[in-house]
Amino acid sequence: MEDDAPVEPAWQTIDPQGVDKHLSGLLHRKRARLWALVLEARGLPCRLEQQGGRWQLWVPEKEQARALDELHRYETENHNWPPTLAPPVPLKSNSLITLSLLALLGIFHNLGSLHIPEIHSLNIDWLQLGNADAGAIRAGQWWRAVTALTLHADGLHLLGNLLIGGFFIDRLNREVGSGRGWTLVLLAGTLGNLINALMQPAIHRSVGLSTAVFGTVAILAVRSARHHRHSLRQRWPLPLAAALALLGLLGSGGELTDLGGHLMGFVAGLGLGWLSCLLWPSEHGTDRWSNLLAGLGSAALVVGAWLAALNQ
Repeated sequence: MEDDAPVEPAWQTIDPQGVDKHLSGLLHRKRARLWALVLEARGLPCRLEQQGGRWQLWVPEKEQARALDELHRYETENHNWPPTLAPPVPLKSNSLITLSLLALLGIFHNLGSLHIPEIHSLNIDWLQLGNADAGAIRAGQWWRAVTALTLHADGLHLLGNLLIGGFFIDRLNREVGSGRGWTLVLLAGTLGNLINALMQPAIHRSVGLSTAVFGTVAILAVRSARHHRHSLRQRWPLPLAAALALLGLLGSGGELTDLGGHLMGFVAGLGLGWLSCLLWPSEHGTDRWSNLLAGLGSAALVVGAWLAALNQ
């Protein structure tokens, strides 16, 4: 008497609409191979067959219910993934204005440091008059928090801020407009210097645009995180993490580096970045008049600060 031959298990096809009712009844090659990988990863046997222009995914009959459940969970967890990228931020063609104002900052440094007879005869020590003296700021000389941003220790200090800072400032200005951008830059630097003065000993002194530069980096990071908040999902902190890495790389080295000023400028920039997103979302256009008024207000603040310094 012969032994009975083993009976092969029955196999059933996977109906795409049994996995997700929004899918068509046809299973295309890319999805078929992906589903096969999912099932194999879960330890479920399966095989693919092509019949004409359509694909079929086969599983053992006794595993069909589990396979449908695993594929349904996979499709649910990966719905709308990868997410669609946010449209690029519209940028304005205003780099010439930014470069002109940065050049003006360089000219001011040269006028104050070079021995030009007409200016030298005024006998003004610009660094002494306008540096961010923590004790003087706490005593009421608020203008030093502004004037210090326009001063630099030497040509190399100035060049570094113009080259590195110019890149970030130009990006911010192209995104929100020159007037608004410079207002944010100035406020970040001023607030950073004010907070730093409250935290440092009275003898602490500093000069330079770098406090405002790191504030600008933080503003851009916050605006980028908000603009890509949907596409980044759980990864929305990435722009902020990149900004912190930049702060650590460029803002903490060197014997004369004012780490406190850089950090406080960065912190001020985080708040201003959030505020700027509420006032001037990247998807909205730039209002010409508000941009102009913001720019005039910033210029008035700088001029007023220096007038206060000269008249003290």
